[in-house]
Amino acid sequence: MRPDPDCRLCGLWENRMNMVMPSGDPDSRVALVGEGPGSAEDEAGIPFVGRSGKTLMRILAEAGVDRSELLITNAVKCRPPGNRDPKTSEMEACRPFLEHELSKCEIVVGLGRSACRDLLGFSVNMSEVANRDMTLRIGNRDVIFIPTFHPAACAYGKAAQDGLRITAERIARELRR
Repeated sequence: MRPDPDCRLCGLWENRMNMVMPSGDPDSRVALVGEGPGSAEDEAGIPFVGRSGKTLMRILAEAGVDRSELLITNAVKCRPPGNRDPKTSEMEACRPFLEHELSKCEIVVGLGRSACRDLLGFSVNMSEVANRDMTLRIGNRDVIFIPTFHPAACAYGKAAQDGLRITAERIARELRR
């Protein structure tokens, strides 16, 4: 299930250049979920291709993971104006599409506080929950949920970089088992 190409379920359609649909392997056991597209993603129509995406791909590559091995998506498919966090109503509008995208995954990685809040349904303190397995309900089944730092946070501190590296190493192990 994909959104209609002219989707208007929320107001984000008004400013988008492109809907940003998932990339990578739709049958992967592991999915990475960000909050929403940035300007580079909106222009390209592909998630995580801007500065944050380059940071994420570098850290994944260091762990031996290629983006083609993962499902990479966002909680919302259109860029929020001014790069603000998506509103709850916007995330709710895209939720059926996100759940369909994640329906084959065994492990879902939430990239950043906003994505984790949308997926879990409550706010978390990233420094307290990063890389701690949680349970996430997708459809009628439970999957492993791993909250971690958004790659943009790596620019502001070593703790976020280290946390994202730990996540990347875990992803590599999970993909190889």
